[in-house]
Amino acid sequence: MFKRYGWIGLSLIILFATGLSGCGSSQTSKVKIGEVARSVFYAPQYVAIEKGFFKDEGLDVELQTTAGGDKTMTALLSGAIDVALVGAETSIYVYQQGAEDPVINFAQLTQTDGTFLVARDEIKDFDWSQLRDQVFLGQRKGGMPQMAGEFTLKKHGIDPQNDLELIQNIEFANIAAAFASGTGQFVQLFEPTASIFEREGKGHVIASFGTESGRLPYTVFMTKQSYIKDHEDIVQKFTNAIYRGQQWVQTHSPEETAKVITPFFKDTDQDILVSAVKRYLEQGTYAESPVLEESAWNNLLDVMNSAGELKSRVKPDKVVDNTFAKSAIQSSR
Repeated sequence: MFKRYGWIGLSLIILFATGLSGCGSSQTSKVKIGEVARSVFYAPQYVAIEKGFFKDEGLDVELQTTAGGDKTMTALLSGAIDVALVGAETSIYVYQQGAEDPVINFAQLTQTDGTFLVARDEIKDFDWSQLRDQVFLGQRKGGMPQMAGEFTLKKHGIDPQNDLELIQNIEFANIAAAFASGTGQFVQLFEPTASIFEREGKGHVIASFGTESGRLPYTVFMTKQSYIKDHEDIVQKFTNAIYRGQQWVQTHSPEETAKVITPFFKDTDQDILVSAVKRYLEQGTYAESPVLEESAWNNLLDVMNSAGELKSRVKPDKVVDNTFAKSAIQSSR
């Protein structure tokens, strides 16, 4: 009898230990993400969420759209979010202000501008000189879309402040509606809005600012230096998931990607999503890895300097940490 109960007791101990082990392995860490906008531009992020790549890493991500670079950075600095998906220029602005707890870029998501030049009327054989003396509905001053846009205009010999009527006082979320209601002859739009406007006859895509402005760490995942110090494991797991999302998008068709990200664009038709993803893939907008390249960083500084928004050239090691991105790539091999 003793042997029988002894074995029962031992079995219970084993089962209890196994249960504890199982509970430990199922524990997840919550990460709050604030994205600067909801756009097909960020498809690899949505793929990482929908395909369960974050869950595989033991992360429970909560995504919110914080509408605008300034609002997104405020949310990050105040602790309302843990990670921000926003233009790399915002980390430079924080650094220039002498922040004691600087914001660090740790994983790049997109590597070109994501906006397209949309004209109200169809223009065949477009030339940038045709923008002269026209009303151009631009983006917020100091934001990457506007700076990359001005950089492109200057490259084509157009002074944004003097050669056209530049409108910059409309909130980011209202720019598309303002153009649709009759403001301006030209506008800078992200996808899927650009494709929607084409299908509805509200505008025509005639050029890509992404192609024209070159490689840029345009949209990057970043967090406070203190968060990285306290949560290195979480940042690494986060980057691993993003890299898997990037690789998935690169190795699947626009149709497949569009299908996966549909839950984030419930009011957008499938053909529009496919068109948007295809455009971004064709011009190399989606970064193939989370590593921020120094050449792209220097191009960003050139763009900011041209816009008059750079006090001094900030070396990447001040606000960039590629450790997690490189580790994610290495561990996947």
